[in-house]
Amino acid sequence: MSFKQRFTEAEQELLATTPILIGSAMAFAESSGLGTVKELFASAKTYIGGLKAYPDNEIIQGVLPDLENREQARERAKTIRSNAIDRLKEQGIDSPEKIRALLLDDSRAVTRLLADKASAQEADQYREWALAVAENVARAAHEGGFLGFGGKQISEGERRLFGEIAQALGAEAKLS
Repeated sequence: MSFKQRFTEAEQELLATTPILIGSAMAFAESSGLGTVKELFASAKTYIGGLKAYPDNEIIQGVLPDLENREQARERAKTIRSNAIDRLKEQGIDSPEKIRALLLDDSRAVTRLLADKASAQEADQYREWALAVAENVARAAHEGGFLGFGGKQISEGERRLFGEIAQALGAEAKLS
């Protein structure tokens, strides 16, 4: 059974948008100033990097745009983004706290969905990919300091959120 046959359209959207939401929530877990741009870039790069990192994972391949067809990839990315923004508006998500709450709810829903409809390997790889988005965002910019000097590589707020995401996804929190 193919990805589109196994998962409803709503489930496909949940699987596609959760890593994006993870990246956004991690980027805004602590104020990074200009570092936030680096963090958002790290999020997008890791998200799309799932294509190469998990070439045999039908779920990850199914949710990501097909980069071989640029026009189709652009349209798929635009649709994912538009649907995510519409959902945030519909639910009145207008603060980092509300994004965090939605993210954790979605992560728990993904955990249940993967338990019901994915192989153990697919589920493990999806969790690994989603947590890689979180970790790479956390490592993308120093928190605190001045003009990029000093501060911490990973803030306490980022560590805390990473742990919450890992727990919601049913994974072990491994952030050094």
